[in-house]
Amino acid sequence: MILFYGSKICIDCRNTLAVLQARNLEDQFRFVDMTADTANMKAFLTLRDREPAFASVRQGEKGQSFIGIPAFVREDGKVTLDLDEALDWLGQPPVRDEEIQEK
Repeated sequence: MILFYGSKICIDCRNTLAVLQARNLEDQFRFVDMTADTANMKAFLTLRDREPAFASVRQGEKGQSFIGIPAFVREDGKVTLDLDEALDWLGQPPVRDEEIQEK
């Protein structure tokens, strides 16, 4: 089971949910809506503050910082912010342009 941290108010997360649904992969991922309650937010922020995979979003470009969602955590603790990498963990091909519902 892959944890998928995100928010339903995030377009990239909504697109990720749509891809997972279209590919019938919902049972391979557990969506954790970080904006649904404080426990989810706290869990995400703890991960974000400690995990090296988030270094680029914490520092951002030109002084900007980013949230870092969607984020994926494999059962062995490996973290990625790249949906294609998370799909590869399951032997799935990368996302195709036509799978993206919201532009």
